[in-house]
Amino acid sequence: VQLVESGGGSVQAGGSLRLSCAVSGVGYARPHMAWFRQAPGKKREGVVSRLGDGIISYADSVKGRFTISLDIAESTLFLQMNSLKPEDTAIYYCAATFRITESSLVETDFDYWGQGTQVTVSS
Repeated sequence: VQLVESGGGSVQAGGSLRLSCAVSGVGYARPHMAWFRQAPGKKREGVVSRLGDGIISYADSVKGRFTISLDIAESTLFLQMNSLKPEDTAIYYCAATFRITESSLVETDFDYWGQGTQVTVSS
């Protein structure tokens, strides 16, 4: 399984960014996917997860601002981020797992990780 993120960048507070995660090597399987982020000096935290059957779970800090979506035909996971805040500044990672059946934002539940993409939000 390979995950490759793109779409990070620098924006001002209130702006938007759309992250992409190209997924390969899963065949016809439907892994549980998620976006995590890690801010400088902080632990990696879960942002939003999407089960293979489509159930979605957002962290409270991003509810109403971030939206996860999956383009099955293009094998790409997206994260639309609106109303960005300086505290959203972090490296964002795409992650996948086949081991769980319930929604999770626990880092250790995920086996496959992308290289990360930097998001910087200035005030």
